[in-house]
Amino acid sequence: MRTTRLIAGTVSAGLLGLAPIAIAAPSQAADTWTTTTTATPSAAQVEYGDDFYVSVDLSSSDGYSPGSADGTVTLMAQEAGSAAWVPVATAENTYASFYDVKPQMNTSYKVVYSGYTDPVQDAYADNYTPSESAPFTIGVARKITRPSSGFVIKGKVTPDYAKKKIVIQVSKKEKKGYKKFKTIKTDNKGKYKVRLPRRGGTWYWSFTVKADAKYLANGFGWRTWVS
Repeated sequence: MRTTRLIAGTVSAGLLGLAPIAIAAPSQAADTWTTTTTATPSAAQVEYGDDFYVSVDLSSSDGYSPGSADGTVTLMAQEAGSAAWVPVATAENTYASFYDVKPQMNTSYKVVYSGYTDPVQDAYADNYTPSESAPFTIGVARKITRPSSGFVIKGKVTPDYAKKKIVIQVSKKEKKGYKKFKTIKTDNKGKYKVRLPRRGGTWYWSFTVKADAKYLANGFGWRTWVS
């Protein structure tokens, strides 16, 4: 009987030793959600020197947005003629948009979300995959300054418009019928000056600079009248 009790005791001790292993089951893994980044610009084109803003919507497959500190959101830019995407700004948090964006020429943009991996990875953690928005392009028109009145029209075209053409057209009607009057050239600083003829009646004039690989066309209308 003593031997039997010793064996029973040994088996019992062995079972107690295995118990912690049976209780320590693997913890539940963190959830990983896919994300979608949407970027919406406030304008499709601007004049050189002006700015626009980009609204950002970041969502995930769980139906919610990642937390404000769960990763970073960065605005990327690719200027005309370049093959490289360059970071422009990083938002303060994942809920923020981008304001006062000022392109220097025709530029494509996209918004990139870095994704997020929770450092704890417990059953309550959420991980988010990286994503980026569809690219969009903002056209930039050169800026043309001019006076407010008169027959002597002068101003400046910026940027990079030295020794280049300005086409002047004229019409008796504001909306149609324009014919070429003359073509003038800017000086080496992009400045221009032209004196319009004092024709009897009312005349409508258009001043135009052409588009190129980096900038959109731009121009302005003018009216003269002599009684």
